[in-house]
Amino acid sequence: LSAFTEGEPGEGREPFDLPRFWDALGQTFKVTSQEATKLSLAFSRPSLTSAEDCQKLSEDVQNAILAVATVYYWLPKGQGTTLRKMVRDATTEVVEGMIQLTETILSAPLESLSQEQLISTGGVWEACEQVSNLPRDNQAAVASALAVCLGVVKDALEEMEHALVEGQDPYSDIMEDEELGFRGNRDTYWSEADRKLLSSCMGLMKASKACLKKVLGVVKAYGKADSPEQIAQLDDLADIANEISPSVDELALSMYPPMNQLAVRLNAAKLASVLKKVLEITKTSHVCPPSEEGWVQFLSGAVDHNMNKIKNFTQGQL
Repeated sequence: LSAFTEGEPGEGREPFDLPRFWDALGQTFKVTSQEATKLSLAFSRPSLTSAEDCQKLSEDVQNAILAVATVYYWLPKGQGTTLRKMVRDATTEVVEGMIQLTETILSAPLESLSQEQLISTGGVWEACEQVSNLPRDNQAAVASALAVCLGVVKDALEEMEHALVEGQDPYSDIMEDEELGFRGNRDTYWSEADRKLLSSCMGLMKASKACLKKVLGVVKAYGKADSPEQIAQLDDLADIANEISPSVDELALSMYPPMNQLAVRLNAAKLASVLKKVLEITKTSHVCPPSEEGWVQFLSGAVDHNMNKIKNFTQGQL
């Protein structure tokens, strides 16, 4: 690992080699997994491990973890902040897993392999195996991040669609009539005016899902991570797209009765602003050739249309 110096690659060093980085990271994760096994087995026997062996074991574990961290630091930010964050998270899990295993061994009696020790060892193995599932460049990393956002937004939309079934009490699944007595409290139902407003809010949530789906599609089809500019554009897309799901969640929460229409309007405006930014960044990046500009325009219009309706419905609240 002498080739992998800690910190950012600077001037005068060899150009960064991505395949070589992945080989080295895979190797360090594999070694760490093996060291976890050796450590766990050494402390699962009734016979005491000698002080000399303990010293050797702890040095090997320490070296394995240092090697993992060293290779992580070899990945420059220029390869993509989205990719780097995913590699950092995987690296952190390995380090934290090894810390937990060590603490479990230190706090357990030496007679046999405890259940906690087995679970902790398995945790390190699992964390080390993650390296094979990591995206290999920033294009794959951003596609993966967008897919996660899309999943969260789909769930929020389905939940709200379920709650909006005509005449349904949105709290029926968490409140039993028998326990609460008469359910005539209007605070648990939507008024007719609420429902009109809800329809446009749902339009905005559906536009969020469509937007993420389309952006994910063009990132997969046209996204490249060959130049610093392409890598930076993908990171910008991931950063703004990450704001969609929390904004959808905030809007959805404010839609439940008793509804404060002004709060709904403010949350809708925030989501609309995020969506417009996503579409703008997509349109000006390399993932959007002229053939894809039609849907960007269409979704931008859909966001404006729903937001204008929300403004009209809530005019009296201002």
